[in-house]
Amino acid sequence: MAKRAHTYRVTVEHVASAWIGEPPNPAPLVFETRNHDDLLKIVERARKVTALGSDEAAAMAIGLKLLSEVALAHRSEELFSDLSGALGDFIGRLKARPQAA
Repeated sequence: MAKRAHTYRVTVEHVASAWIGEPPNPAPLVFETRNHDDLLKIVERARKVTALGSDEAAAMAIGLKLLSEVALAHRSEELFSDLSGALGDFIGRLKARPQAA
């Protein structure tokens, strides 16, 4: 039986170049991915339990969850074998943080 998962469409738009005079890339990167967690709720919680700004908390939470889901799905592959413990520890510490008042 397939595990239940949320499906997300991720869009990354290049809005400004790091180099003066270079226009941003007009074509956004769009892909779909699945995750066993509700990513929007995780972003909301990350914004409440970290001292990061709203955008940084969202970037950290989304990046972490996208990476951890792929690492979990491919945990037997050498590329991801060293990440499991570190990701688990980091996520555990993040979940244990109290919400800011």
